[in-house]
Amino acid sequence: MSTSKSEQLSEDPSENPSENPSGKPLGRLLVEKGVISEDQLRIALLEQSKRHLPLGRLMVGLGFLSEATIRDVMAESLGQESVDLSSSIVDAAAIKLIPKDVARRFLLLPLALDKNERTLTLAIADPDNIIALDQVRALIKDEYRLITQIARESEIIRSIDQYYGFELSIDGILHEIEPGEMDYQSLQTGVDEFSQPVVRLIDALLSDAVQRGASDIHFEPESSFLRIRYRVDGVLHQVRSLHKSFWSSMAVRLKVMSNMNIAETRAPQDGRISLRLSGRPIDFRVASQPTTHGENLVLRILDRQKGIVPLEYLGLPEETLANLRIMIARPEGIILVTGPTGSGKTTTLYSVLSHINTEAVNIMTLEDPVEYPMVMIRQTSVNEAAKLDFASGVRSMLRQDPDIILVGEIRDHPTAEMAFRAAMTGHQVYSTLHSNSAIGAIPRLLDIGMLPDIMAGNIIGIVAQRLIRVLCRHCKEPYEPSAPEIKLLGILPDQPAQTIYRPAGCDLCGQNGYNGRVAIMELLKMDQDIDELIARRATGREIKTLALEKGFRPLIEDAIQRVMDGVTSLSEVTRVVDVTQRIA
Repeated sequence: MSTSKSEQLSEDPSENPSENPSGKPLGRLLVEKGVISEDQLRIALLEQSKRHLPLGRLMVGLGFLSEATIRDVMAESLGQESVDLSSSIVDAAAIKLIPKDVARRFLLLPLALDKNERTLTLAIADPDNIIALDQVRALIKDEYRLITQIARESEIIRSIDQYYGFELSIDGILHEIEPGEMDYQSLQTGVDEFSQPVVRLIDALLSDAVQRGASDIHFEPESSFLRIRYRVDGVLHQVRSLHKSFWSSMAVRLKVMSNMNIAETRAPQDGRISLRLSGRPIDFRVASQPTTHGENLVLRILDRQKGIVPLEYLGLPEETLANLRIMIARPEGIILVTGPTGSGKTTTLYSVLSHINTEAVNIMTLEDPVEYPMVMIRQTSVNEAAKLDFASGVRSMLRQDPDIILVGEIRDHPTAEMAFRAAMTGHQVYSTLHSNSAIGAIPRLLDIGMLPDIMAGNIIGIVAQRLIRVLCRHCKEPYEPSAPEIKLLGILPDQPAQTIYRPAGCDLCGQNGYNGRVAIMELLKMDQDIDELIARRATGREIKTLALEKGFRPLIEDAIQRVMDGVTSLSEVTRVVDVTQRIA
């Protein structure tokens, strides 16, 4: 059997393990992936025989491919994740664990330290370098489990010089900023930008907010100072107060990162930032608003890991989950999710779509904007400039042969009409609506002009939900409820005393007494009897009476049950849900 010239010249896979840790010749791997041709491999191998350099480095130098391509191919062949360090923010606590000389010698960079999960994420050029990994384990004394991600060698070297050369903690950066002047030019051009303390300050604040589990970051200028607040578990907490002189340079940096116009300060703007924080991709939706004391900036944190939750992990009671699965199983019709802003409607819908997402169905979404990208789902953002609103977007999606459609929000009659038209033509439609309860969605649809005859028979069900904070399991304290609380809980005099819990506060929950949130829901399943009431414009009281007879469980009942189960506190329930109906 004859041997080709390229095979004769093929490199020894053990020659440069950091270029090719999979054990398979790198050149052959790149050809199999279709990244380079046989001719390009032959040229690179001939060049290697003359210059005796690693093949990957030669192919980059010859212009055949980029370092990023090599990194991604190697990561795929090893079944590992690759990381682009140029768009990553490194955790200062992780940097402190590994000395600079160790990082440089073994070409690795500590990215993120998760103290709750006890993990340390490392970017490394050669994930099969056992000596390097053993050295790291010796340094951390096996307190953390190592997670490795493949990164380019040149990026690791650059990042080591960048992160080990400067102060990374928020307090240290603020101390560094106070005596100095800002170089606005470097903030805009990106020239040696990491030497600017304000660049590191913004990175540190974004990283800190993500680690604390915040959903939003507020930068709020006042007359003489800047207030920074995080929204954690639905409640705003002030974390910093800075001198007003810091804000102009911080605003410029945030605008540059989110591709906003830095010269425009009198009109609202929207932007987006994509970074890697804590070892995973995080997106930030940025919105600026001019106020009397300067521009107010709010960043919505879109964490894909938290945004798409499997249906069974939403924390729903078994009966509620079973009813939701029954509603999803209906082949056509519309399912509405209602609740105020920030009540988790999008998370619930994404969980449902993820549950039904298979190769057998075509799912299309129209959102304002797309928050979390999902595999195999065609997602479109509403675009006013292109005259693509919800109504026209649904009309165009119906020509794309969809099985399931998600309409981000029903705001007006044209959108509602198109959504119901899609439901009537054999599609399963999901959407959100602003109303205070599941039954309240019906008069809301009538208010925006939907005919009751169209609504009857085409609504599969309506879900109303809220998010309530979960008591910290480490510090929640039991107590016996008072007389008014007993009445609110519905405990009868002949029943035994009930122990419920209230927040206390500890270091693990940041002295808040709560850690995380869970959804409470009420599900209104439609049937012929309820459809008949809707068709004849029955009152909300009539619909609720019939629904209760059929097993409908109001939101307040789900909330009170969570209190009885020790999941949350009574004070949290009264903050989120109207409890007056139980007192009357």
